[in-house]
Formats: sequence, structure tokens, C-alpha cells
Amino acid sequence: MTMHYNRLAGRNLDRLAALSDGVFAVAMTLLVLDIHVPAHDLIQDEAGLWQALIGLAPRLLTYLMSFVTLGIFWLGQQTQLNYFARADRDLVWIHIGFLALVSIMPLSTALLGGFVTYRIALLAYWLNIALLGLALYGSWRYALRSGLLQDDATPEISAAMIRRIVVAQTFYAVGAALCVLGTTWSIAFIALVQLNYAVSPRWRRNHPR
Repeated sequence: MTMHYNRLAGRNLDRLAALSDGVFAVAMTLLVLDIHVPAHDLIQDEAGLWQALIGLAPRLLTYLMSFVTLGIFWLGQQTQLNYFARADRDLVWIHIGFLALVSIMPLSTALLGGFVTYRIALLAYWLNIALLGLALYGSWRYALRSGLLQDDATPEISAAMIRRIVVAQTFYAVGAALCVLGTTWSIAFIALVQLNYAVSPRWRRNHPR
């Protein structure tokens, strides 16, 4: 029987996880490179330095937002990987596409930080987040359809995975839509969504309903 190469490629989940960790680490590091120390020649006194630091606020804010965003998506991807019994070539390429979107995050962050009042910059940033969510959604749906999940990935777990992605992306879309009122509203809402997903699981453990 002839064995096709495509049935052999991309089966090692550990290598996929290692590649993902590396891409996330680089992307999260690159975020800070868009923040530059004020030029010494332009600072005459402490008041001038203070004003220069205030001027960095938009870039600091978008840096923190994106760092948390990448942390959330890293956790989401790792959670999926924990429930995969195995991978195949198509699943790996879905995740490579996901990582390509991760690597774009420093660019969309720099764009928003440099043009924080522009709706186009805000929408480009949101589009980056939306595509990341779509990639994770596609990954789980493909793994479910292709029988790549572990036996303990129950229907309830699968529903929870999909629900989290859909709900989060709905919130992000609402945040993007708020740019009709101004980008400040959008940024504030998106930041609250990120804070919720970073903090609320711990809050719920400590305050069970």
C-alpha cells in the first residue's frame, strides 16, 4: 500500500507547542520595542520629562492591551492543545496561520498606538483580534470533525471551548463598533473585556455562584 506524505506530516503536538511558545515569546517582546525613551536633547527639565512621559501614554496603553491579548490567546491555544490526542498536517497549518496572526500583533499595536484617535487604526487592531479568534475556532471545529480530540474531550468541554471564543469575539466586536462614538470608547471597552478574561476565572473560584 502506498503511504502518502500528507498522512505522516505534522503529527507531533510537542513540536507545535514549542513553535507556538517561541512565536508568542517573540511577539510579546516586540511589543515593547515600539515604546521609546524620550530623546535626551529635547528634555530640558523634569517638567519636560513628565510631559514626554505623558505623551507615551497611548503606546503604553496599547502595549499593555496587546500583551494581555496575546496572553489570553496563548492560554486559549494551550488549552486546545491539551485536549488534542494527535495532530495532522491540516491542523498544524491552521495553527501556523494562527501564529502568523500572532506575529502581526506588534504591527497592529504600533498602528493603534501611533494613531490612537483614528478609527481605521482601531478597526485594524480589532481585525487582528477577530482573525485570531476565528483561527482558534476553526482549529477546534476541525479537530472535532476529524476525530483528533482526546476521549475526555466531552461534548460539554467542546461546547465550553466554542462558547468562550464566540462570546469573547462578540464582546470585541461590540468594542470595535463603539468607535462610531470615538476610539476612546472602543479602547476602554476592549480593555475591560481583556481584564475580565484575565481576572474573572480566579474571581469565580474564590466566589462560587
